[in-house]
Amino acid sequence: MKKILFAAICTLMIMSCSEKDGNGYVGPSASVPEDGIMTPEDMHQLGYISDPQLSPDGKWILYGVTYTSIEKNISCRNLWISSADGGGKRQLTRFAESVSAARWSRDGSSVFFLLGGQLWKAPFDGHKLGRKVQITDVAEGVSDYKLSPDESMLLYVSSVPGPVSSPADRYADLDKAEAYVTDQLMYRHWDHWVTETPRSYFATLANGIVTKDNSVDILAGEDGFELPTEPFGGAEQLDWAPDSRHIAYSCRKKTGKEYAFSTNSCIYVYDVVTGETVAVTTSGGYDTDPSWSPDGSRLLWISMERDGYEADKQRLFAVDVRMLPEEQDGQNFGMEFCNMRELASSLDADVIGISWTDDASAVVVPAVTGSLQALFLVDMGADTPVVTRLTPDDWWFGFDAPFSVNKNGDGGLSLLTAYQSNLFPSELVKVEVSAQGAATYTQLSHENDAYFASVGEVRQEKVMLKCADGSEMLCWVLYPPQFDSDKIWPAIEMFNGGPQSTLDQGWSRRWNFGLMARQGYVVILPNRHGCTGLGQAWKEQISGDYQGLNMQDYLTAGRWIKSQPWCGKLAGVGASYGGFSAYNLMGMHGDLFDCFVSHAGIFSEKMLWYTTEEAWFGNWDNGGLTEYAYEPGQIGPKGDGITFGGMQQAGAPYSSSTKAREHYSNDPEAKILNWHTPILCIHGMLDFRIPYEQGMAAFNAAQMMGVPSKLIIFPQETHWVTKPQDCIFWQREFFDWVGRWTNNTAK
Repeated sequence: MKKILFAAICTLMIMSCSEKDGNGYVGPSASVPEDGIMTPEDMHQLGYISDPQLSPDGKWILYGVTYTSIEKNISCRNLWISSADGGGKRQLTRFAESVSAARWSRDGSSVFFLLGGQLWKAPFDGHKLGRKVQITDVAEGVSDYKLSPDESMLLYVSSVPGPVSSPADRYADLDKAEAYVTDQLMYRHWDHWVTETPRSYFATLANGIVTKDNSVDILAGEDGFELPTEPFGGAEQLDWAPDSRHIAYSCRKKTGKEYAFSTNSCIYVYDVVTGETVAVTTSGGYDTDPSWSPDGSRLLWISMERDGYEADKQRLFAVDVRMLPEEQDGQNFGMEFCNMRELASSLDADVIGISWTDDASAVVVPAVTGSLQALFLVDMGADTPVVTRLTPDDWWFGFDAPFSVNKNGDGGLSLLTAYQSNLFPSELVKVEVSAQGAATYTQLSHENDAYFASVGEVRQEKVMLKCADGSEMLCWVLYPPQFDSDKIWPAIEMFNGGPQSTLDQGWSRRWNFGLMARQGYVVILPNRHGCTGLGQAWKEQISGDYQGLNMQDYLTAGRWIKSQPWCGKLAGVGASYGGFSAYNLMGMHGDLFDCFVSHAGIFSEKMLWYTTEEAWFGNWDNGGLTEYAYEPGQIGPKGDGITFGGMQQAGAPYSSSTKAREHYSNDPEAKILNWHTPILCIHGMLDFRIPYEQGMAAFNAAQMMGVPSKLIIFPQETHWVTKPQDCIFWQREFFDWVGRWTNNTAK
């Protein structure tokens, strides 16, 4: 799910969308690589395409491009447009603040967008945007929105005060005192204290500029609940029905300790006429991403079966929708739901998004399989839905959910989407699939082609390695442009986070494997046990087994690359669970690795249990492996060894669960007497998922053991590093450390 970043509220005025607005504007960079070698500075100054939208007449693609100024320490996103075949690219806005969530009006004559925390609308004449007009004036700001299909109403996301209060909330005369006050879980998310709670509102556009005063809170009377779900939910968690009367949404209607331990978000449908809400689902794990069919006859969503297990299989679910006859409707809800079912049970992969065909007979969904994010067609025309892979397994790209899917007259499909790989960032692409299944693709945008033509080409290959249990592990290997097998090369092994995630074809501005290769390293990306994209059983194996097969997989990959005649020294690097892996392998690798880098890593699982915010995660993955259960009103242990304070806590360090006890007794902290390999520890002070004391503790342990080590703490960064100059510093320190201990002299 996409992370919501609330924009700063600024002074709002009517102005031309084509003029530059202050010195915060950032445009395309003229960066030229020195000696044909890509640098971190180059990587950050590329153009990054996002959120493409096809015009209603099918002629234009509207999208955003983000550019970065390292000198100004800012990134800025503005709007661009091209014809549907990729030609005629031109810039539409030149604002000093980022423009986001641009959407066409239903007739294509205007464009809506967010700027400065408010919604605006500007006319489009086929060439440029005219003067923008303000649509909202919401004091708390608007972070996302959706227009009703008939464009008479606006659904938007704003905020209300959260469960974490300040001194001034209780004592008016202490307006300069600073403190966070709470009497319940969950008071922090990954990167912020919960001083605000997101809420969703709708308003009639005919009533003039939209404010909170003329809007309706969809959750009115349900205090404490958030909509959309924090911390990554946006407007994709709400969807207007084609009748412009009903809104489907995903919500976890829990607070406090229940919220911290449960993943049970349900699908609801709200009637804007009556104010009535009907629950479509009531139990299980996450139910997210509701999506109405274009004809309103079906409602689809992504569903997890087990409450408390956030890495459960993401299944595609549907329910049929029957509109009530008008004479029965009156002031009643207006629709009923029946025949709930899973649509693509044969797909052993996580469904990531939902894109409808224009005739509402099928959907296209991205899913990671074989460590590639591929596109699949789920055809609902037959009694039993038919699942067909559209993008073949020799296309080494990651495909986003399409923003346009059309069935051709000959029975084929035409899709517009974006794709990326380990070798280039996101670009727009057209995929065509014939009725016989033959697929072709045509890249439509060429944002960074000129730059990549001036640097050496990285070669990558897929390697299958035998694991300790006899299974096979898929690894990607990237080679430097100037690779010569008769020479000796340093190598980097990547430990991925999650732990349920994948090392597929993607582009990151921090863990950038193409950049690592262009800096002179051979890079190996092992999709060890626990990774997604190799089936649910492979993914699920890691829960309760952090010390087991996945660690052996990392050693297998390291031994393989070290056995190559061209391989010299080897660095092991990773973030989050990958950082945990670095700390853990420090105490069990022998002399396989020559140095480590751990970013936002877990050093002490016991300490993390008491300080992280998402209790459900550790409760399952740390060996609990038990679904959510709660008996209100209880204090202390129940006596069954896994229930405390009324809450099932089988994954806690005080649980009697055998797997949990093994988990806590064998974490990285327990292995520090074996530490002897140089390590760089990096952490952000605003990381609330894995608090920065974990990085400090690991560094202190290394120092106490006499191990060469270095600590970097970013005071204004979170679980991620996002500020441009912080990012550049991170990259320079990373390559300095790895280069120092692997004897790499590449510049």
